[in-house]
Amino acid sequence: MKLGIVGLPNVGKSTLFNSLTKAGAESANYPFCTIDPNVGIVTVPDERLNKLAALYNSAKITPAAIEFVDIAGLVKGASKGEGLGNQFLSHIREVDAIVHVVRCFDDSNIVHVDGSVDPIRDIDTINLELIFSDIDILERRIAKVGRAAMNDKTLAKENDLLKRLKAHLEEGKSARSFETDDDDEKALIASYTLLTAKPVIYAANVSEDDLADDAASNEYVAEVRKFAASEGSEVFVVCAKIEEEISELDDADKKEFLADLGLSESGLDKLIKASYSLLGLISYLTAGPTETRAWTITKGTKAPQAAGKIHSDFERGFIRAEVVNYQDLLDCGSYTVAKEKGLVGLEGKDYVVKDGDVVLFRFNV
Repeated sequence: MKLGIVGLPNVGKSTLFNSLTKAGAESANYPFCTIDPNVGIVTVPDERLNKLAALYNSAKITPAAIEFVDIAGLVKGASKGEGLGNQFLSHIREVDAIVHVVRCFDDSNIVHVDGSVDPIRDIDTINLELIFSDIDILERRIAKVGRAAMNDKTLAKENDLLKRLKAHLEEGKSARSFETDDDDEKALIASYTLLTAKPVIYAANVSEDDLADDAASNEYVAEVRKFAASEGSEVFVVCAKIEEEISELDDADKKEFLADLGLSESGLDKLIKASYSLLGLISYLTAGPTETRAWTITKGTKAPQAAGKIHSDFERGFIRAEVVNYQDLLDCGSYTVAKEKGLVGLEGKDYVVKDGDVVLFRFNV
């Protein structure tokens, strides 16, 4: 999974990136301190892996991973070259979702690029710049397709879609809200890698005081939640400065630190849950003496396609999947006992893999 982090300057974007990835992107109290895209890889915490590895005495544990791309802060007019312009946009066209960091705290010592804190105005500023960039992409495609559309029915159909989609964006609406029941049109829209077609997770960056009760009394956060609900987006509350402190601690100290703050999970944990929920993702597991590993797939994925995540040969030569529930396997203490108790299923090509399935694929090529 790949997530792009966006936001106005000085909203806590790079501080959050640093704390999530420990990649060391520069963070300072002035705009544009992040000039080049920073990329960091974060492993997805999954306690099931350690327990499975202990059961199988695995030599290696490989968790699922998330790649974060942090880009320079946007300002109004970026799509027209203001600030750093839109040079960063190509770096997030291939991400699965966008994490939009929104400032939801007052602090006179930290300059706001627009002079005051207003999360909805800030969201609109970013969204408009992304829309303008998408319109530019569509206009270039229209110029290319339009010339040949007169003599090609397929291109004529695409040209019509492009014009309807462009008109939709010009009304200030995102590509996410463009409705079509045509599967071919959906495939074309996906191929354009439009930024406003990507699902969004809003990171409401609050002060430490607002963190313990999930910012229940923070009016800024309430506005962000209402806005996100209107477009079907996810929201998670985070304090970037606290996350920065947490990132320096080992696991034991981290739990104690969170408990002292009245928290049960870190901002990274919240973001991972929000990401998996928004994108409809789950993890299945494989285990053995060599390696215990988590594999991320979309809900509804059938066994052959899940096998293809490991290797294309597994999908091509799929015979069957031997499947046992993670908890059932642990309770039994071994795969052999689970099999004796009839808890290991022999599944075919139509089996839909579930979260927490421990799977052994049989294949032949």
